[in-house]
Amino acid sequence: MTELLPLMTYCFVMSSTPGPNNVMLTASGANFGYRGALPQIMGINVGGFIQTFITCLGLGVLLAGHPTAQMLLRVAGALYLIYLATRLAGASVGPARAPLPVTFWQGALFQAINPKSWVKAITLASVFMPAGMGAVQGALVVSVIGLAIGFPCISMWALFGVAIRRLLADPRKQRAFNWLMAGTLVVLALSFLR
Repeated sequence: MTELLPLMTYCFVMSSTPGPNNVMLTASGANFGYRGALPQIMGINVGGFIQTFITCLGLGVLLAGHPTAQMLLRVAGALYLIYLATRLAGASVGPARAPLPVTFWQGALFQAINPKSWVKAITLASVFMPAGMGAVQGALVVSVIGLAIGFPCISMWALFGVAIRRLLADPRKQRAFNWLMAGTLVVLALSFLR
């Protein structure tokens, strides 16, 4: 178990710190509640599991050797974040909120263009694969640990959004919050392009 502690710590840090998933989950929790954010939470976890598993099986090596593919992923991720930011900034406030929450599939598929998710998956594959296990078994261990630790960590961001919901009862405050979250997504998007 002690040899897994560094892996578990890394998964905790990467899942708990701010990034595109957690900013979007805070906004979803604030606007739609935990139940409304749950499909997105599940999608992020399943997408991260699949991404980590296939990266541990060799995809990470291919990406690391192709800077053009890395740049395309960063650009696609940045464009998607800007798209989400415009949806969030344009959301109406009050009971008839729009847009709809991020879906399970949107959360899962976003991992394919989320640079922070790729950094996490490639690091897990290159640093934390358990010694003495076959590739599939090692990939499964790393992916399951990432999933088990990631779920409560990213859930806390949605729950933070839920916690500040009462503060956003005033439509002006909710609109300002949505603009703040949209701006944060744009800043993250621009950071992908550096």
